[in-house]
Amino acid sequence: MLQQKYIDREKSWLAFNARVLQEAGDVTVPLLDRMRFLGIFSNNLDEFFRVRFAAIRRLTLTGISGEKYFNGISSSQLLHDITEIVIDQQAESLEILNDIEARLEKENIFTIDENDVTPAQELYLKDFFVQKVSPELVTIILNDLDHFPVLKDTSGYLAVKLVINGLADEIEKKTFNLRSLLKRSPKEIKNKSNKETLYAVIEIPKTINRFVVLPPEGEKQYVIMLDDVLRLNLNKIFDIFDYESVDAHMIKITRDAQLDIDSDLSKSMLEKIASSVKDRRIGEPVRFIYDQNIDKDTLDFFLTNMKIDATDSIIPGGKYHNRRDYMDFPNLGRFDLLYKTNPPLPLPGLSLDENIMKKIAAKDYLVSAPYQSYSYVIKFLREAALDPAVTSIKITLYRLAKNSQIISSLINAAKNGKKVTVQIELQARFDEASNIFYSEQMQMEGIELIFGVKGLKVHSKICVIERQEGNKIHRYGIISTGNFNESTAKVYTDVTLFTAHQKILKDVSKVFEFFEINYRIYNYQHIITSPHFTRNKFNKLINREIAHAKEGRTTYMKLKMNSLSDIEMIDKLYEASNAGVNIKLEVRGICSLIPGIPGMSENIEAISIVDNYLEHSRIYIFGNAGDPEVFISSADLMTRNLDGRVEVTCPIYDEDIKRELIDNFDLGWQGNVKARLHSHLLDNKYRQRGNKPVFRAQLETYNYYKNMLAEGESN
Repeated sequence: MLQQKYIDREKSWLAFNARVLQEAGDVTVPLLDRMRFLGIFSNNLDEFFRVRFAAIRRLTLTGISGEKYFNGISSSQLLHDITEIVIDQQAESLEILNDIEARLEKENIFTIDENDVTPAQELYLKDFFVQKVSPELVTIILNDLDHFPVLKDTSGYLAVKLVINGLADEIEKKTFNLRSLLKRSPKEIKNKSNKETLYAVIEIPKTINRFVVLPPEGEKQYVIMLDDVLRLNLNKIFDIFDYESVDAHMIKITRDAQLDIDSDLSKSMLEKIASSVKDRRIGEPVRFIYDQNIDKDTLDFFLTNMKIDATDSIIPGGKYHNRRDYMDFPNLGRFDLLYKTNPPLPLPGLSLDENIMKKIAAKDYLVSAPYQSYSYVIKFLREAALDPAVTSIKITLYRLAKNSQIISSLINAAKNGKKVTVQIELQARFDEASNIFYSEQMQMEGIELIFGVKGLKVHSKICVIERQEGNKIHRYGIISTGNFNESTAKVYTDVTLFTAHQKILKDVSKVFEFFEINYRIYNYQHIITSPHFTRNKFNKLINREIAHAKEGRTTYMKLKMNSLSDIEMIDKLYEASNAGVNIKLEVRGICSLIPGIPGMSENIEAISIVDNYLEHSRIYIFGNAGDPEVFISSADLMTRNLDGRVEVTCPIYDEDIKRELIDNFDLGWQGNVKARLHSHLLDNKYRQRGNKPVFRAQLETYNYYKNMLAEGESN
């Protein structure tokens, strides 16, 4: 019998990223989308090392074993295990990249390097280098610096080794001068054949696309990496040196992304976060990746000077790193090598050409992105900005799109005399700089900003609008599972509720009061909030299902989320399983629960869907003896969401929307193409199809909403 009760969350996360890598390796996925998944895999891994690996490393450096935190594994052993897993995954990713490139060649798309260019291509690239690349280049000779430069973890670098000709060669070629001769030691002058080794680093410019598209030759199209353009032009970069040989190999550093918030009371929160984000660039290194063909002396030089030691993850790799850039691999006009794009659908009964608030006053609506258009959210805010009867807008912001239409709408509202209050989370990891920029923009326009609650991140996705209607204030609002971000709404599956339910929105307004006066704990009649109530309420909902099971009544739970790692909540689900409650879990990412184990979790099944869209919605359904209760939430069942963040879970009262969300879950559950089974083996086995027809959940979900629209138009 299995003794293990939980899966380590870090290893479970690595198993999730392995599912992303599976998509890159899946020959049924269009080739250019396979490239995109390689980029996502790499980007995910970067963030994992900057956050989770870095946190475990900090614990190791304190001397704490960490076994009670990591399911009986010491922190040092866990670091070792992670490194071993990642080395294997990196090797697999290189094999996948080679396979994709070979298949692209059959499509007349060739990824070449500096050794493959034709004379005509070389002329083109040398001109491209002079005109575009050279002005952006940062090159540093490292040997005689007092302080080794800080290499940024968001950049890729070429580590360069130059072997400079000896003095005898200089004299023969008459390239020496008196000043250089005076710098030589007597030993050097005596040994005229002595060679000098210089080390340098070239930062690969981020202002230029990493993939340089070359002029086509007939039906053949060519792409070369910017790294190789630099290698091709090393003679131009180092033409002041009389060198014998030059080698350039890519290296990449990942740094601890922990923010160290200044306690200086004289500084504003905005100043503290801005300063801390700047300091992040000099965070402790936690991972060093290098081209395994690099010379040993070059590698040793960089490891020594960058103070990389055994507590860091040192990973040999291929010629290219920073493969997150593959998310932006050029499509070259080959849309046949990409997933077919399904246009987002309109909502039945709700038009972008009519007054949305008037429609919401009559009934609730639900937007299921990216299947349905996110434009309704933008229209709702723009309408509120212009409506003379609207007096105030309150909204929480976590991650925003570049050139955000949400921000534009809020500034428009402020210019129209509305009182606009924005709670913006400055510590939204890796979005801090963007959120600081938007905060400064909004401050200039007179928008009232709230920078969170001490000790808590604000992760809720809520908006409430107050409108003067006669002698009363009437509220309209949005509650969502995802960020107010029109860019991610194109690729993240999230559900957004539009409602004029006054009692729900009264509760939502109390959340904004909590932001202002957070020493008070407010009572909520309808919504469920973290950090004060979510855990207890979910326990009560699970206990009710357990009671129904013991009474012999129909009982089930259908829970969809991004991650499940809170041990107390997992134990509660085990208890429900043992009582006979049927539990279906759709968990895209971390799943520390082990399903299907007799005597522990035999009534629990758990799957993960990884496909073209990122599964992101949180939907919680409790059977309630035939009268199901349905909730949408910003919270996963993770300790930080239950106890360490401000989250909002909202009940669904509209029967049509309730049915729609149950259908939404069931469509995912029927998936047998992109659904993998969670298990303690972390082997990401696909759900067996058997005799069942092919059912790709995301495609069928789109068809579901397409049919819903057709039915709505026919009625």
